[in-house]
Parts: sequence; structure tokens; C-alpha cells
Amino acid sequence: MGEDTKERIESELEVKSYLQNLRYALENGAQINFQARRLVDNQRDEKYTNQYTVNILFPNENPVDALKKELKMLTVKEYMRTISDLKFPNRSEMREFGKVYNGNHDVYIKIRVELFGMYGNSTTFVMSFHFAERAFVSEMFPYRNK
Repeated sequence: MGEDTKERIESELEVKSYLQNLRYALENGAQINFQARRLVDNQRDEKYTNQYTVNILFPNENPVDALKKELKMLTVKEYMRTISDLKFPNRSEMREFGKVYNGNHDVYIKIRVELFGMYGNSTTFVMSFHFAERAFVSEMFPYRNK
């Protein structure tokens, strides 16, 4: 974890509530901002980039539609941790999840939900949705074995 972030584990109830709110927002017009190419990708193996992962997992789908569908299906068992961005303290926290696709593809997912505008229009920023660089182990998931 970089020195620009602070992490914590939310309670199971907080995570369930967050996921419920995320689903509600996505079903009611929330925008998805998907970072297909990121600066960090320049130093990263192509296999671990958002663009590559989405193209492999959802080859015939619009990436934003595919991500919207996938985010709505996240569960508390896939929650890893919550991170505060110390560089941008006024921005909302980021949540990290890990999901296994096709039985053997670990995918790391990091999202941030921001409310904008007078009417609280929300935007979900999908910072990361890529194959995990390190295999997942159960200790990474506080609510997986409950």
C-alpha cells in the first residue's frame, strides 16, 4: 500500500449497505467512468491492464455495459478492503473487491462512487478491473469464509 493511502476493513453490514446503494445507483442512471488506459499501464504487463481484461472477459460487449452488470453482482464475500486517498482527502473512499471468473481468473476490482450535482447524480469510477498480478488467497477477504 502506498504512503498516499490509508486502508481499513468495514463491517460486513457497512459493505452490504454500500453494495445495495451501488446497485440502486447503477439501476437509476448512475454513470460509469471506466479508465480503459491508465498511466500506470505503461509500466505494466499488458495482461494486467483494464483494457486487456475487459476485452478477454467480455469480448462482444460494450465495456461500460459489461462493467455495470458485473458491479451490480458484487457480493460482500468479494470485498477486500476500503482505501482513503490521502492525496485527495475530499474524494470518497475506494473499495477493493476480488472476483474469480471462469473458475481460474482472479480479477482485482477497485471502484469509487462520487456524488455530483444538486440532485446527487452519482458516477462510479472503475479505477481497476484487471487480472490480479498476485493470486488471491482467502486471507485477503474478511467475509469470504463466513
